[in-house]
Amino acid sequence: MPKTRRRRRTYTLDRRTSILEVAQKQGLTAAQVQRKFGVTPVTYYSWRKKYLHAGRGASSTVRGTDLTRQLRTTVQARVRTILPGIVRNEVNQYLNTLFGGGRGRTRKT
Repeated sequence: MPKTRRRRRTYTLDRRTSILEVAQKQGLTAAQVQRKFGVTPVTYYSWRKKYLHAGRGASSTVRGTDLTRQLRTTVQARVRTILPGIVRNEVNQYLNTLFGGGRGRTRKT
């Protein structure tokens, strides 16, 4: 007899955060979360990783996503301005060791 697949369930963001908050408050394991809410351990762990950064509660992380996005955008913009100069310096140093200035070259006498 062929195995039947369970129907895939989708959870709203509010439902996910409430499950994570209950699990955190009650100290539930992934297996206990599965028995209580029907969420597989893999799904629970991925939610926990995504929403509970650095031990913060789920509700504060969800509210902080705008701040996280803003910070990420700021850092990316700064990296874009700094990176070309770093690459240029590294390439120049490499080319100087290969071709110029006597740096990095040994001469035979």
